[in-house]
Amino acid sequence: MSRITERHRRDFLRASGAAVLSASAVALLAGCEKMAAAQTGSAAGDVGILNTALGLEHEAISAYQVGATSGLLQKPVLDVAVQFQSHHKAHRDALIATIRKLGGTPVAAKSDAEVARALNAAALKTQTDVLRLAQRLEKGAANAYVGVIPSFGDKALAQVSARLATDEAMHWIVLSQALKDPLPASALSFGA
Repeated sequence: MSRITERHRRDFLRASGAAVLSASAVALLAGCEKMAAAQTGSAAGDVGILNTALGLEHEAISAYQVGATSGLLQKPVLDVAVQFQSHHKAHRDALIATIRKLGGTPVAAKSDAEVARALNAAALKTQTDVLRLAQRLEKGAANAYVGVIPSFGDKALAQVSARLATDEAMHWIVLSQALKDPLPASALSFGA
């Protein structure tokens, strides 16, 4: 199931011709209401895409909750997982605010139990298992946000997407260090 989730994260903004956030939606996401007012775009399409992103952030929050309550994470790894969860909560809150500003209804989160089943959390037996799952999810999220960057002609809008991708990539790097994984052998590790 996590392969499907990773592919979904990577492709969620490229699924169709309409699956590109308008400049208005990204400006709202960045808290730039004046910039948003000057843009035109399809609010309904943007709400759908933002709700997909919101669903992924809900999943990340639940995944970190499952990991934190599993009893498998030792300090200081547990503290880092809780901090990363707080980052995803901030992403979630920004997405919810943007969806509402566009007149949409934010998608509801699935329960932690549903997410745990979807991610096969029952197979997690060690701290390393939990970290590997989080690492895969974070790389998928980084790739999803990187995927939208080329869509924008406005550098400020591309920067918003880059900031979100950077958070996810930073999470992946820290998790990779905790797992003692070697540095990637080649450049351009994200966005492929």
